Amino acid sequence: MIKIAQKLKNQLWWLIITVDYNYSRISIADHDLTDDTLTLWLEDKQDFKNTLEECLQLDISTKQFAKIIKAENLNSYEGQRLHPNKQFVYKTRVQINEALTWYKQDATLTEQQWAREAMLKAILTQLVETEVADKNW
Repeated sequence: MIKIAQKLKNQLWWLIITVDYNYSRISIADHDLTDDTLTLWLEDKQDFKNTLEECLQLDISTKQFAKIIKAENLNSYEGQRLHPNKQFVYKTRVQINEALTWYKQDATLTEQQWAREAMLKAILTQLVETEVADKNW
């Protein structure tokens, strides 16, 4: 579960409403990754902003970002390994690198974009699902 402050939830809901609940209209205008935080600036594809200050700034901990990369299997692939003792081949997920190291060093620009979009999708999904679940008590 990704922790989102109430103020940010309200801002995300406002963005969702302004795009008429068409989530594909929400785009990542820019991003920044530090040791502690992934920052995404969000905007409506049909209402591009002139500056980042006009966009919705979304700060996510790198731990949460790493969890999404792992959950989406972005830093691994389906491969085969040879058992060291019993000498048989088996299928397994082969990890390329730790999630954040993979993102910074191994991922192509397209794969990095996929990771950021997966993070945005996870946040929007969680927001909608938790709000709907909260209302159905």
